[in-house]
Amino acid sequence: MAVVVILTVTLNAALDVTYRVDALRPGGTHRVEDVHTRPGGKGVNVADVLTQLGEQVVATGFAGPQLRALLPGFVPIAAESRRTVAVLAGAEATLFNEPGPVISAGEWTALLSEFDRLAADADVVVLSGRLPGVAPDAYAQLITRCPAPVILDAEGDCLRHGIAAGPTLIKPNQDELAGLLGRESGHPADLAAELGVNVAATLGSDGAVLSTADGVWRSRPPRAVTGNPTGAGDAFTAALAVGLARGRSWPQILADAVALSAAAVAVPVAGAFDAAMYREFTDLVTVVKD
Repeated sequence: MAVVVILTVTLNAALDVTYRVDALRPGGTHRVEDVHTRPGGKGVNVADVLTQLGEQVVATGFAGPQLRALLPGFVPIAAESRRTVAVLAGAEATLFNEPGPVISAGEWTALLSEFDRLAADADVVVLSGRLPGVAPDAYAQLITRCPAPVILDAEGDCLRHGIAAGPTLIKPNQDELAGLLGRESGHPADLAAELGVNVAATLGSDGAVLSTADGVWRSRPPRAVTGNPTGAGDAFTAALAVGLARGRSWPQILADAVALSAAAVAVPVAGAFDAAMYREFTDLVTVVKD
């Protein structure tokens, strides 16, 4: 298998803390059954999934003092990176996400320099997650100067700016897609077509729809999977990146992304997936052209 290089960029990296409890009771005291602490953020999760797939991945972004030892390839910043807390109770996950730090002009310039160096050798670049304290066109700036195909997984104003810069593919969920267009009604593929860009929209348990200039396809997992859905979107993005880097067809890319994202739901922390379930679903996922 040919070696490809995928670059992930996490501008708003985090220290992820996951608590598992027997039940979540607002106002109550909880005994935590187990705790997982790891570096996180959407791009970090994508990089972790790619590593488990055996792909060559390079990761960068911003890291505050507490995260620097865990993310050595990231651009250092003076402020602390944010933290996220996920509380798992049975099949439900409750998330608490802190805002990101303010980035100085010098820190942004250092990130641009590092991005230019790494993107020059990348086959695909993944830009994902909310922005810290930077300009809302930060992703657009990166897309404009990137020589490789770009997958953008963002929302709101930074997604709008990013689309104008011409990414290869965007990956909103259904709510993000509706918010981008200012309305919830309509077929997801029709909504995607209005944007004038290739769109892989995730639809939760209903799978995903892929809308491109070549056609529209739908896919869903062969059965429902219970667990923690917080990392499913990042696994989906990782599969998109592999498919683009390896020149696979759009239906093949979609099928693999749906299988991998479903397998990610079955594990308790983001950035991982159930390998046996992924192999099983790879053979069972079907794709239908609209």
